[in-house]
Amino acid sequence: MAKCNFEKRKYVIGTVATCIVIVYIIRLFTLQIMSDDYKKNADSNAFLKKIQYPSRGVITDRNGKLLVYNQPSYDIMVVMSEQVGIDTLDLCSSLGITREYYEKRMGEIKDRHRNPGYSSYTQQLFMSQLSLEEFCVFQEKLFRFPGFYVQKRSIRQYQSPYAALVLGDIGEVSPSDIEDDEYYQNGDFIGKQGVERSYEKYLRGEKGIQILLRDARGRIKGRYMDGKLDTKPVPGKNLTLGLDRDLQALGERLMEGKLGSIVALEPSTGEVLCMVSAPTYDPHIMVGRQRGKNHLILSRDPLKPLLNRSIMGQYPPGSTFKTTQGLTFLQEGIISSETAYPCSHGFIYRGLKVGCHSHAAPAKLIPAIGTSCNAYFCWGLYYMFGNRTKYKDVQDAMTVWKDYMVSMGFGYKLGIDLPGEKRGLIPNAPFYDKAYRSSWNGLTVISISIGQGEVNATPLQIANLGATIANRGYFITPHVVKQIQDGQLDTLYRYRRYTKVEAQHYETVVQGMRRAVLAGTCRKANLPGIEVCGKTGTAQNRGHDHSVFMGFAPMNNPRIAVAVYVENGGWGADYGVPLGALIIEQYLNGKLSPESEKLADIYQHRHIGYGTADR
Repeated sequence: MAKCNFEKRKYVIGTVATCIVIVYIIRLFTLQIMSDDYKKNADSNAFLKKIQYPSRGVITDRNGKLLVYNQPSYDIMVVMSEQVGIDTLDLCSSLGITREYYEKRMGEIKDRHRNPGYSSYTQQLFMSQLSLEEFCVFQEKLFRFPGFYVQKRSIRQYQSPYAALVLGDIGEVSPSDIEDDEYYQNGDFIGKQGVERSYEKYLRGEKGIQILLRDARGRIKGRYMDGKLDTKPVPGKNLTLGLDRDLQALGERLMEGKLGSIVALEPSTGEVLCMVSAPTYDPHIMVGRQRGKNHLILSRDPLKPLLNRSIMGQYPPGSTFKTTQGLTFLQEGIISSETAYPCSHGFIYRGLKVGCHSHAAPAKLIPAIGTSCNAYFCWGLYYMFGNRTKYKDVQDAMTVWKDYMVSMGFGYKLGIDLPGEKRGLIPNAPFYDKAYRSSWNGLTVISISIGQGEVNATPLQIANLGATIANRGYFITPHVVKQIQDGQLDTLYRYRRYTKVEAQHYETVVQGMRRAVLAGTCRKANLPGIEVCGKTGTAQNRGHDHSVFMGFAPMNNPRIAVAVYVENGGWGADYGVPLGALIIEQYLNGKLSPESEKLADIYQHRHIGYGTADR
């Protein structure tokens, strides 16, 4: 019996021993073959792999004028395992930092949550973006600080103080950036906003590596194999934007002291000619080590200068939206160009009244657009939603209506090549079924016919409507970048997107917009020698109404479509029309006339506060 137990124990012990040996073998295989940690550490003792950063692509406007370029900058790198006998007080004095900052930064470098790629044998970023003057002071004492190295790179610089939100800026990568793309490591920079973000992979280029040989004490002895294994950095691609720098400058000048946006497009290409969001900021303040501090100040500003209102602001489009209604009613056969509706200072029916200003009535479609008659478009929507010969119920009519609006670029993101675009709002039948428990009709939602109620749009979408009408029924997705060096734009920015409305009906609406400029609500946009077509908008607001303008020119050979949205600006003719006219004149003539220059100066200094206009 004892012999049997002994035999069993022998096999158990043998099995356990065998398992332990197998575990050790697997672990050794993992460490030595599957993992390269030890190899990296060994290589780090013999080699120093110095990253060669590429120059970032420069950015120019449509006329070749420089917008963004590079200037030299220097980073201080540290290899933690090489720090021996450093006089930290001398180091701090040389870099102009405090001992507290030094200790805090060292702690951040070693923190694997903040710095997931940390290794004591590889270079880590200690301090970034030293100026040439700061670098020269430190360079003289560099020999005193073993383990510290200087890494040359470049930072962005701006030629002018314009288009900050379009151009964007660059900042240090976050841990999530590093996790998402193995190209980056701690201390690298990445586009944070605007074009810099959207076209990061084109602008950044490709890093190079220089392999340096070290002796047993870590001293650099020269290039390994005379540089045969080194790789050179590949510069980033240059970008040409559709922006016109002079037009952008004028737009920002006109919007000083105001809240809102100006967006101008080239109808034939969809290129953005200017994109102004007010208030804005000088992009120069987002460069260098003060970027974080300045970004925090901007983020806390109640006027929200970091918000690109052109693509993120969602507003009622007001009467500019009436053009979409006229097009829909024509295509659906609800009206013809000869259909006339009454206007008794507004739309009045079954106790409901939507007010309107004084003008000749009854009016047909062309004069209704010219005078911006509210009643005309209310009647059109009422008859469309109540037409049981054509639509089985109001929900069916609403769905048809919504599909027209979507085809014209509303209700969804257009797809511009900038981050953060909002979609606006075009309500649908389920939206109103939920809001009114399925008990609603055309009168319930009549305000959407004049761009009020639940309808919201971005200034970009309103400008795109102008481009669509200018093109007589199609648009090309708006985009900021005109050309990529040695590359092609996304196909989205090259093909035409047609609406559900035939070109012949657009001609009628164009005539109405021309009437508005010649003898209607847009008379301030009547420029000598330029056939401007326009439409005002006065969007209702809890405080002062918003002033809106949408137009294009020339009428038969359109080169520019523009939308102006001035928060709390009052009537569309007060701010929207004159500002839009100045933008059109500047772009088509290349300059403003002396009289227009004086007008621009007046509007530049006419500021608007919260809820009131200082006129």
